[in-house]
Amino acid sequence: MADVLWRPTQQRIERTQLHRFMRTAPGAPSTYPELWEWSIDDLASFWAKVWADCGVIAAEPYTRVHGELRMPGTDWFTGARLSFAENLLRRRDDRPALIGAGEGRDDEIVTYAELHRRVAQAQRGLAGLGVRAGDRVAGFLPNCVETVVLALATSALGAVWSSCSPDFGPMGAVDRFGQIRPKVLAVADGYRYHGKIHTLKAKVDAMLDRIGRIEHVVAVDFAGGHLKHRSLIPYEALLAHGAAPVEFTQTPPGHPLYVMYSSGTTGAPKSIVHGVAGTLVTHLKEHRLHVDLHPGDVLFWFTTCGWMMWNWLVSALASEVTIVLYDGSPTYPGPDVLWRLAERTGVTHFGTSPRFLLTCERAGLAPSAVADLGRLRAVLSTGSPLSPEQFDWVYGNVRPDLQLASMSGGTDLIGCFAAGVPILPVRRGELQARALGMAVEAWDADGKPVIGEKGELVCTRPFPSMPTGFWGDDDGSRYHDAYFTEHPGVWTHGDFIEIRPSGGVVIYGRSDTTLNPGGVRIGTAEIYRAIDGLPEIVDSIVVGRPAAGDVEIVLCVQLASGATLDEALARKIRATIREQTTPRHVPRYVFAVPAVPYTISGKKVEKAVLAVITGAAVENRDALTNPGALDAYAALPFPG
Repeated sequence: MADVLWRPTQQRIERTQLHRFMRTAPGAPSTYPELWEWSIDDLASFWAKVWADCGVIAAEPYTRVHGELRMPGTDWFTGARLSFAENLLRRRDDRPALIGAGEGRDDEIVTYAELHRRVAQAQRGLAGLGVRAGDRVAGFLPNCVETVVLALATSALGAVWSSCSPDFGPMGAVDRFGQIRPKVLAVADGYRYHGKIHTLKAKVDAMLDRIGRIEHVVAVDFAGGHLKHRSLIPYEALLAHGAAPVEFTQTPPGHPLYVMYSSGTTGAPKSIVHGVAGTLVTHLKEHRLHVDLHPGDVLFWFTTCGWMMWNWLVSALASEVTIVLYDGSPTYPGPDVLWRLAERTGVTHFGTSPRFLLTCERAGLAPSAVADLGRLRAVLSTGSPLSPEQFDWVYGNVRPDLQLASMSGGTDLIGCFAAGVPILPVRRGELQARALGMAVEAWDADGKPVIGEKGELVCTRPFPSMPTGFWGDDDGSRYHDAYFTEHPGVWTHGDFIEIRPSGGVVIYGRSDTTLNPGGVRIGTAEIYRAIDGLPEIVDSIVVGRPAAGDVEIVLCVQLASGATLDEALARKIRATIREQTTPRHVPRYVFAVPAVPYTISGKKVEKAVLAVITGAAVENRDALTNPGALDAYAALPFPG
């Protein structure tokens, strides 16, 4: 059993929203495992309690929680009519709703009353442009106050919001927005990153030349670039309307709210449609019960508008907290910038990624020494698995008395399969538990659930935040093929996990890039964890190269300054992997590469690297932060 690194006090447990939820649940379960079992055995009662306890605002109540339980195709909260924006704008007072921060910008504090006023103005501006329920509004925007205002105004109209971050290449944006044909496109003139201003006129021109039928372009002056283009409407002009209250369009529960996108590095990105009620109740459950957000808390997550964590962050307004938006490099002018932001804004919940924490560790940074983090109650992490050593680093360098909550889910469900639980201990290297209402299991190669063994992450019962479908997939075939082909009627997510006897969860990486040397399934995260501590290695990526009916493990490493991949270092790498894992994990090849390619949302692109080294095409390089990094993999010196 993994070491316990933190345990909440009884007083802290009793202050949590989860504790209060448990006390009033049917049968008053006394433990989290009992509560989880009830939440998946009686889906109707569980989700009805989430709806009631979280105070969902609806113009008309639902007549039943769900229809026939099937995947896909379950109807949720039948008969209800509600507005997502109304639930997020439930406060109208002078408490801070948003703090907008970023490189080269002063912090901007927007109260709930002011946010409501701006959303009302933007709603009238969009309505004046002809936006109606069901129309699409797309944002090619930084993570800033204006983006939140436009997204909420879109939702208030019953229209559909979709966004990607401006560091996407133009074709990456075209591949996404071209599928949904937005009526209005909101763009920024530029953005700041790592001390530089990146102008966007060329990207916007390319997008507009390739996406037809965009009727209006709204321009946000974010970087002082004063974007000029045909049909351009300044953001300020869009808001030049009276300050009457927002008119909240009430929609059915499955009405489309967001169109999200898969990474799209080896094919056209999936356009994933999420509905109003499913997104709302899922985020309320996660924010209040798993993250333990209370009114007045301050939530920060480092994200861009091209990652589902942006949507997740914005939803926290429904829990009456302050959310902190940051746009820019997380390490400029130094790796302490976000920790100083946390001190300055009083962050209680700090959202990040393993990659950022590793950068801080390798820079020799101790956040507690550079910032007063006295209000910080939780560090939250997702994007890839946290290594056990990173758990040690957080408790040794950030704060010993906090909940470290590693989370795992995805854009596909706009939420979490496994998450933090504020009443449970934190065990080294583990996600605390499976999320409430999520019937997650690990299945072996025979399709049987296993405990204490690696297996395929599946979800055996429906959940409200399942996509309502894919945009343009009229017969549902692409949606079905994405999740339900391998195990009909069961959601197969594509992650390789282990559920521990303690109830904790370990993520081993994507199962669709699982290594199978000699027929033994190996998660790529196992190898990353083994070598993360080696000072000679800055980053790494591993794939399985087909060879003679088997699979050869190929490890590519980005070396630290001054390090050389000679025979001695290669032996050290292989020996470390052998010692930390098993002989089957030891790579057949170890190569040095200049950089590891990542998606815009910060995920390693193992599938794209595998495609390159096997001679297949990578169609959507604009979905990558550093697409040029792939060129080095095409030239790797494999024998023969």
